[in-house]
Amino acid sequence: MTTLFLSCENDINEVNRLFSGKETQVETAIDVEMLYSDSAILNLRIVSPKMVRHLVSKDPWQEFPEGLEIDFFSENGKEVTGRMTAKYAQRFDKESKFIVRDSVVWHGENSEKLETEELIWEEENDRVHTNKFVVVSRPDEIIYGHGFESNKDFTNWKIRAIEGRLRNNLTKDFKD
Repeated sequence: MTTLFLSCENDINEVNRLFSGKETQVETAIDVEMLYSDSAILNLRIVSPKMVRHLVSKDPWQEFPEGLEIDFFSENGKEVTGRMTAKYAQRFDKESKFIVRDSVVWHGENSEKLETEELIWEEENDRVHTNKFVVVSRPDEIIYGHGFESNKDFTNWKIRAIEGRLRNNLTKDFKD
């Protein structure tokens, strides 16, 4: 019986040879759905085909290498008020920062649509911004600019270095 138990012992060198240090600092999840809530009220839902968690002790972060879709919910947590998609994203735990990149599209209420190559969401101060080129489309206007800033709900936003086809009575609303 003792021989049977001793034969099941693993050689630590053999285990170390099979798994490098980098492989053990990464977790991969497939078909991910993450729900963010506050006081049991749903704020947003993130859906992604793949999430990779990098477990570096000093600065852990998540990566969404196959893209993601984020649904934003109303204050009561019942209705979807906006949807964002991107082909790549990262979330940095310590900085409470979410960066979405590559074909970023946000659809909001009132048929508004934002398109850009990168958006940065600073979770702590509820700020979404980019210095990249942006296009905002509404049913009767298209606005181009370099730089964008908004609250996370996209209800109070501004574009820097603005140009585009605007309705005359709204032009003053889009200037800094």
